[in-house]
Amino acid sequence: MRRKEFSIAEEQEMAEFLEEVTFGFLGLASEDGWPRVVPLNFAYGNGVFYVHGSRAGEKMKLLKKDTRVTFSAAREYALLPSYFTDDHMACPASAYFKSVTVRGHAEMVEDLEEKAEGFSLFMRKLQPEGGYDPITTEDPRYVSQLKAVALIKIVPEEWSAKFKFGQNAREPERQRVMQGLEQRGLPDDLETLRLMEKYCPYHRGTE
Repeated sequence: MRRKEFSIAEEQEMAEFLEEVTFGFLGLASEDGWPRVVPLNFAYGNGVFYVHGSRAGEKMKLLKKDTRVTFSAAREYALLPSYFTDDHMACPASAYFKSVTVRGHAEMVEDLEEKAEGFSLFMRKLQPEGGYDPITTEDPRYVSQLKAVALIKIVPEEWSAKFKFGQNAREPERQRVMQGLEQRGLPDDLETLRLMEKYCPYHRGTE
């Protein structure tokens, strides 16, 4: 029940989205051949992803054997019930969302300056209101903490992204979706309407 989706690769669009979401999924190769997917918080900056954790545990064990990883982050903005556009068929039921997926290699960050910057990215994202002393290697209280925790840098080699907001819908269908979102009025519906206008601001007609 999926139609053709609109793919984007603009770096700025992806960077803005990755600042918006806080949670992602790290894909690892496991010893038994089954993929291992780990949900976790992440930070993004300077073209790389950062995740952190204990120096021990399954994640570190697997990365020592194979540094190839995938990482995905997504946000669902609106579920679209079928009756927004069809009074009888279930097929039009859909969702509008943003997603970014990368393939690359994971590296352990040992440089304390980079660690401090990486964890500062986390704090700016997860605690933007502040309320803590800056993380620097000049502060001895942080140095021991930086040495103790593991910081992993994911260096992307391939990127893909989908921002799906009705770009390929015919205009009558698009108008019915917008009307349905306006009438429903859930917290994310107004944001979804804004994004529909951003990504498909003109009459498309048939495609």
